[in-house]
Parts: sequence; structure tokens; C-alpha cells
Amino acid sequence: MKKTLTTSAGIPISENQHSLTSGPRGPVALQDYHLIEKLAHFNRERIPERVVHAKGSGAYGTFTVTHDITRFTKAAIFSKIGKKTEAFLRFSTVAGEKGSADTERDPRGFALKFYTEEGNWDIVGNNTPVFFERDPLKFPDFIHSQKRDPQTGYKNPVRMWDYWSKAPEALHQITILFSDRGIPDGYRFMNGYGSHTFSFINDKNERVWVKFHFKSMQGIKNLPVAKAVELAGTDPDYAGRDLFEAIERKEFPRWALKVQIMTERQAEQFRFDPFDLTKVWPHSEFPLLDVGILELNRNPENYFAEVEQAAFSPSNVPPGVGFSPDKMLQGRLFAYPDAQRYRLGVNYQYLPVNRPHSEVNSYHRDGSMRFDGNGGRQDNYEPNGFGGPVQNESFKDPALNLSGTLDRHDSHKDNDDFTQAGNLYRMLSEEEKDRLTSNIAGTMKTISEDLQTKNIEHFKRCDPDYGGRIAAKLGLD
Repeated sequence: MKKTLTTSAGIPISENQHSLTSGPRGPVALQDYHLIEKLAHFNRERIPERVVHAKGSGAYGTFTVTHDITRFTKAAIFSKIGKKTEAFLRFSTVAGEKGSADTERDPRGFALKFYTEEGNWDIVGNNTPVFFERDPLKFPDFIHSQKRDPQTGYKNPVRMWDYWSKAPEALHQITILFSDRGIPDGYRFMNGYGSHTFSFINDKNERVWVKFHFKSMQGIKNLPVAKAVELAGTDPDYAGRDLFEAIERKEFPRWALKVQIMTERQAEQFRFDPFDLTKVWPHSEFPLLDVGILELNRNPENYFAEVEQAAFSPSNVPPGVGFSPDKMLQGRLFAYPDAQRYRLGVNYQYLPVNRPHSEVNSYHRDGSMRFDGNGGRQDNYEPNGFGGPVQNESFKDPALNLSGTLDRHDSHKDNDDFTQAGNLYRMLSEEEKDRLTSNIAGTMKTISEDLQTKNIEHFKRCDPDYGGRIAAKLGLD
């Protein structure tokens, strides 16, 4: 027997095809509570989309430890070889809206949630090891430059290149963005990176700095520009479809987690700021160390509940993992959970996809859409005399020595924004250099010659050939 349709309050519905009216041609009666509930809910089905990373796809999986790194961290997720931890990974494009195509030239989000026994651990990264900015104060301006023109409502390359002409710190990420890796062939064939510098803390309360790399075990595959444009029109959900269908076929995608480690002393003496998000740590000096394997092996049952409502924040770290003086990371520690409180509500972490698999003991109460018993009869203040949860100093991080004047320090002064971008350019084959410079010139062809020249001067400082090729393709001397 089929189930009976009901209202949200569980009241059986006798008719779902025709509204209650006064006669066949008469007006609709306000007492048709099923109609009113149906329309009212329909009007409220959409929640605010993410300002960035609006369109995405996700899947569940497991992380398995393959190598011992307990000398660096006491995090329980790494406690022994063979240990498995459940995880959820959301991929996304960055600048486009929810209806945008999966194959646009754009960084890709790589947001990972580990459901550890010590609480959720979120690594909210991208498919690139660097970013366009190093200071969070500039982040809103950068994103605005990539979004739609406030007058016309469409995207305008003048805004993008005008901003970048005054932001040479973006050159490293720009070089990646306009290279072949700027359009991955779906989500399975790209790497993921924590990008920021984080910290590991071991059982002796010793700290090291760490970067996270997730290397695609499927290999790297990118889309030619013509194919990406074709797919944008014929299959704009290409990347999400590819991921979902591969998991349904039991072709489970996997990534190898590797880390780079830097000691506090090495960081103090290093030739550039190791917490600068526009730069990478040289692998020759800080080699990749194997840690484990991430496998995605289960698709969500409901896209809205599990992908759209998934919420990530780099502020979610378990004991044994910590932060760093990375300025962009420090800004994201506030911005990400604040965005989710606005988008989903203050109790967003009680949603099933976001709720930790470990025990939660807090004094947070009330607020919109509380999804559980709201703490029951237990009071909500601390310290208290009724045996409520208390702090545990054994989880305290070691002190971090800081020095310097409190000021708005210029992070661009005496900072080399060109060498690493140039090094990346020089690593490319002739064919890759040709495609990179053609992609850049293609987006610059409609902007003024003055703005073209300003940006080309930046590229020339990375490598004379880099800027020279772009200039030649734009017909400039």
C-alpha cells in the first residue's frame, strides 16, 4: 500500500491536484491550508547561495592512514597505520553562481570534512597550492573584481585586469589559473591543497608547521579550451555528473595525502615569509611525506541536505592540529563560520552533514532552527555547581612567540611577487607556454592598450618571454 500524503504537521491530504474554490470558476478559499503551506514553503526553498564556491558537488568517503606521522602530531586521526576515518568532500567552482558551468576557467574548491573522534576537522582548500592574495583585507575587493559589473550586470574583463594591474602578488595564482590546470577535466583528475600553512602539535607539545597536499591517484587531466566551451553549453554539470556516476559505477576516486613539514626555527630563518599564501615551499627543501589515502565511495542521498547545506571552516581543527600566523588563514577563521551562520543559521553545525560523530558538550542554546533537544534541562552557564562540562588544560597548545609592532604593515614592501610565478612559467613545455599566453591574451584583447601594457610589465618581471609572448599576441611592441 502506498503511503498517504500529509502536510508538514502530519495531517493527511485528500486532494493534491485541485485547489479549494467557490464553484468551478470561483476564487480560491484561504482555508485551503494545504495550498497555503505548499506555496509558502515553495517561496522559501532557496537559501542564500555562497558568495564564493556557490556551485559544487560532494561525496562521502574514508581516509586511511598508511604512514606513521605521530612524531609530528598527536591528532587521533593519525594515531596508527590502518586507522580509518569517515569524511565528506565538497568540490566547487569559485567565482560563478549556482547556475554556472562546471567547465569555466576558475580555481576549484576542495573542502574536506573529517568526522574524527575528537570533533570535526575541516580542511577548506583549493586545487591550487597558492592564492591571489596574502592579506584578508583585500579579499572582498578581489572577489568583487571577479564578479558582475554593478551597472551592466555582466562580467567585464576590464574590472579583473584593472585590479590585477595593481596586485602583482596574484601573478603566481594567475599563472596557474590560465595554464592547462585552470580547467580540470572534472573533479576526479585534479589535486587538492590545504594551501595555508597550519601547525602540527605532538604529544610532547612540540610544534611544527605543515602544508597539506592531496595528490589525485587518477592522475591529472585537463580540458582543452574548445572542449570546455562545448561542454558549458551541452553539459554544464559535467564535473558533478562525472563524479556522481563514477561512484555509482564503483570507480571510487582516491587521493594520496602528503605533507610538508617546516620547524619553527626553519621558519624564523627562511628567506621569505613561509606564511605567505601567494608562495609555495620548495619541495627540494621540504619534501612531501606520505600520510594516507582518501577514497570517495558513497554519493549523497539528497543534494540540498548534504551538499548545499554542508558547511566548512578552517577553524574546525582537532587536538594535534593548529593554526599559523598566515594572515589569510586568520581572516578565514572568522569569515567562514560567520558566512554559514548567515546562510544556514546559528545552529548550522547541528545539521546531519555538519554534526560531529563525536560527543558534543557545549553551553550554546536556543537560536533559529535548533535541531536537537536544546540541552534539555541542563543549565547553560560555566563555571557551575551542577557538574556540567569543563575545560581540559591537557588540550592546550604550546605558546607561540610573537614580536613586532602593532601596525598596518605593508606586506608588498621588499616582497618578491615575481620569482615563483616565473619559475612556474619556465617549468612549462613550449606548447604549455603557448596555451598559457594565448589564454591570457584572449581575456585581455577587449581591454585598453594602457591596461594591457601595465599587466604585461608584471608578466615580463616574472620572465621576459612570458610578457613578450602575451604582448606579441595582442599586437603590441
